[in-house]
Amino acid sequence: MIKPYSEACERNRDPILSVIRPILGGCRAVLEIGSGTGQHAVFFAASMPHLLWHTSDRQEYHAGIELWLAEAGLANVQNPLPLDVGQSAWPEMNVDAVFSANTAHIMHWHEVEALFAGVGKLLPEQGVFLLYGPFNYKQAYTSESNERFDGWLKARDPLSGIRGFEEVDRLAQQAGMVLREDFAMPANNRLLFWQKQAA
Repeated sequence: MIKPYSEACERNRDPILSVIRPILGGCRAVLEIGSGTGQHAVFFAASMPHLLWHTSDRQEYHAGIELWLAEAGLANVQNPLPLDVGQSAWPEMNVDAVFSANTAHIMHWHEVEALFAGVGKLLPEQGVFLLYGPFNYKQAYTSESNERFDGWLKARDPLSGIRGFEEVDRLAQQAGMVLREDFAMPANNRLLFWQKQAA
């Protein structure tokens, strides 16, 4: 099997790291939801050796992730867990942060709802949820490129598409999380940072 490769991961990893490194400085363990190729996992785990980085994705992506992890040989990154956010049971684990990049717009809406509900249940008080990708604001695109991308997504899968910031923030609040920062990122992306509140 040839190791999978994402050019987008290569482009966005440094800007993402510059934002998440200070936020995750006090964390011990991270669950990455939708690890995809595994590129982000090895780069972030190597850059933040204090963290135990748990990869996860649907089963069909595991072999590719494992190739990246085997080549990197890092002690602080774990083999992928089987996780489909819409499934009834998530893995039981002790993490204080969740990271996910470029996932919400390829999920169906019921899966986005399941993502936030699952993260809310998993995180302890003061736990961190970091979500990277494109978002609309007040039901409007932030750029022509995002509008074109949304059209491409919907042509491929009508139930996917760029999500509204207000809608995902409402899901976060329902799951007991409060927005701490909304970071502007290159190429009209955002990095949203929520924190779990006391029950």
